[in-house]
Amino acid sequence: MHNFQESTMAFAGICQSIHLLHDIAIKGHADNALIEQSLQSILITDPEHIHDILGHASHLNIGYRTIIEQLDQKHQNPNTMRYVLGVLMLERKLAKQPQTMKNLAHRLQDIERQRQHFQLTDPQILANLASIYSDIISPLGPKIMINGRPEHINNTHNQYKIRALLLATVRAAVLWRQLGGKRRHLIFNRRNIVQQAQRYL
Repeated sequence: MHNFQESTMAFAGICQSIHLLHDIAIKGHADNALIEQSLQSILITDPEHIHDILGHASHLNIGYRTIIEQLDQKHQNPNTMRYVLGVLMLERKLAKQPQTMKNLAHRLQDIERQRQHFQLTDPQILANLASIYSDIISPLGPKIMINGRPEHINNTHNQYKIRALLLATVRAAVLWRQLGGKRRHLIFNRRNIVQQAQRYL
């Protein structure tokens, strides 16, 4: 039961980052504090507790609401679930390539050193996180095509944010899998996941 609660929290992490990148693609902006929270999770590689990675459950309200919207089938956004499934596929590809995992860890160490001088939402850090996603994660499988308004998704700074958030979704997907999450749960345990998300709200 404990792992199910935590795996639902990790899935909320996936959904929250996806919600944020969707806002950027559609509206041109998203909550900077929540973006930083998502990006912070990428750099936590040796946590003692799930909260070290994702923060307190109350910080994931958008993620829990997105779970409910997507899995209760009443207010589904087809793009959101497409992004989720694309991320889960990339996570599976990444898990099967130890050398790629090492390369990812090495690149993230560089980001950690840069954090001594810049915030996570600084354009330079965002550009470097986006580059990690483009260089290491994206080539693992079919590209995740983000739908949005052209004036927003063609903006270079927004592209950096979106790719950095995609990297955060992969981090949350790794955690979700470590906590026992599986794609079939999104079908057969749908009701239980929704109920768990509702308890957190």
